[in-house]
Amino acid sequence: MVTDPAREPLTSASPLPRRLHQIEIEFDVPFHDVDILGVVWHGHYYKYLELGRTALLRERGLDVPEIAALGLRQVVIETRCRHTYPLRYGERARVCAWLSAITPRIILNYRVRNMTAGRCSARALTTLVTTASDGTLLMETPDVLLAKLRP
Repeated sequence: MVTDPAREPLTSASPLPRRLHQIEIEFDVPFHDVDILGVVWHGHYYKYLELGRTALLRERGLDVPEIAALGLRQVVIETRCRHTYPLRYGERARVCAWLSAITPRIILNYRVRNMTAGRCSARALTTLVTTASDGTLLMETPDVLLAKLRP
């Protein structure tokens, strides 16, 4: 059975608000993201998710340089995206990103909205794990990161 990642139950040991640290970014769909039919190629949605993810983590003081300075790395281990309505060249799009779990892994949920058409274009999820700088997998999100992610 296929489930909607945005509606899955929280996997955190301690319940979080439904949309912890939500952030939204908007942009116009660039020409170089569309295929011959004028529709955004499905792989570009992951680029849009990355824009939302990095904006959210940057706002929490956890951009790549800050995480590296702590002797840590974050690795995306899972992505899921359900496409529901196309984005086309020149249309206005909004990516909404929020945390749905912070331990033992960090889970971000997303909605990509076609603002021009007023429709949801995609629902998605990414899962991050933390490693030490040498690549050793940490089984739990470190406290130093949790301090910046907790409500």
